[in-house]
Amino acid sequence: MKRLSIPYSILLFFLVISSCNSRKPNIVFILVDDLGWTDLGVYGSTFYETPNLDKLAGESVMFTNAYSASPVCSPTRAAIMTGKYPTRVNITDWIPGDEPKDRKLLGPKDDHQLALEEITLAETMKKNGYKTFFAGKWHLGDEGFLPEEQGFEINKGGHHRGSPTGTYYSPYQNPKLTDGPEGEYLTDRLTNESVRFMKENKDNPFFLYLAFYTVHTPIQPSKRHLEKFLKKAETLDNQGDPEKLSEHDGCTVSRQVNPEYASMVYAMDENVGKLLAVLDSLGLTENTTVIFTSDNGGLSTLPPYRDAPTSVMPLRAGKGWCYEGGIRVPLLIRQGKGQAGQISDVPVISMDFYPTILEMTHLPAMPDQHKDGLSLVPLLRGKQQLDRESLFWHFPHYHGSTWKPGAAIREGDWKLITFYEEDKTELYNLQTDLGENIEVSDKYPGIVTDLLQKLQQHQSETGAMLPKVNEEFREIL
Repeated sequence: MKRLSIPYSILLFFLVISSCNSRKPNIVFILVDDLGWTDLGVYGSTFYETPNLDKLAGESVMFTNAYSASPVCSPTRAAIMTGKYPTRVNITDWIPGDEPKDRKLLGPKDDHQLALEEITLAETMKKNGYKTFFAGKWHLGDEGFLPEEQGFEINKGGHHRGSPTGTYYSPYQNPKLTDGPEGEYLTDRLTNESVRFMKENKDNPFFLYLAFYTVHTPIQPSKRHLEKFLKKAETLDNQGDPEKLSEHDGCTVSRQVNPEYASMVYAMDENVGKLLAVLDSLGLTENTTVIFTSDNGGLSTLPPYRDAPTSVMPLRAGKGWCYEGGIRVPLLIRQGKGQAGQISDVPVISMDFYPTILEMTHLPAMPDQHKDGLSLVPLLRGKQQLDRESLFWHFPHYHGSTWKPGAAIREGDWKLITFYEEDKTELYNLQTDLGENIEVSDKYPGIVTDLLQKLQQHQSETGAMLPKVNEEFREIL
């Protein structure tokens, strides 16, 4: 027996190492609500502070041309869950959306819940042995269509509303989240619930989906950080309210100066740092992929009589618009302990997360389900392109940002936007004009024709519904 003990110990050691190496990788997916492309320090903000996310970027692949599937929340969330363009699942507006009856057009009737027939990313992960956890904003349906009906074993705070039911402070008035101590901040609470889940499942592969309600309105500051940014605002060279730039019928904020919003961003960053620190303390970092992104652009454009909370300059417009400010979002992906930060300029979009996560977790692709997404794993390994020509956006509804029904396509450096009410098409070259300030459709009619045809073909293939003329509309002269 003594002669067997040393070889047996060696064998046991290698079996344990082999088991650790073969364990399925964890996925931590962090989705921030309404976080603008330039709201992080590493993406250019000089007023907001995001030290933890800036550090994460240095260990990640940082995408500079990442897009949300829609300029508003629910369609993007549906795209992440299904790997399909929002038009395919008929969720093209935030739920339940605006349906004005006094405008020239009537938006199409889209669904107010994600169909149970869709095989969600969470359902696929659960089926393959993952513990699945959801915390935060769901906004893809009410009872019968909530996270627990769509593949998540645990749901902390996800229901049909798209913003905090009460406030960002307990009591929350959230039917899916028990109240915490009075004054508890919602962003902190959702992170604490996520930490608890990770600790309880440190020995199991898990899929953790943390969908912060922040930085969506109402803008309610993190009280412990507000003073920091009030003082910082006093030091700005251009004190006072920022200039409002005209945008069709609305106005866009020109500078980031809002201390309350800054404190919300800082609290979010602080909590991401906490989450990453817990991964380290549990010894899970090496075997965990972290994905951080936003569901649409920052809220920077509103009617002239309202003040938007942030700016995403140099991008044009913001949430609700198919200009870059409404759809270009931050995206960081860290695999394991990461490596020296890399930057990818390849255009990517929300539907790509589904096939990416499947490949990362060594699960077979499901092309019939995530038919509009492409795995980003090749980009994470240094590849410089994806086998895809165009990206599309379809937002045929009116929105409180003053956006009117329209759609868009990006192909290479070209970006075309069509507005249905005005029967107008705009063309921009993003390589030379990131801010979409120089409209060039008259100079390149052939490109306009080509892109419009591709956009219309895509709409036909995905079942996109278009707005209709409002026969009851009478314009006031």
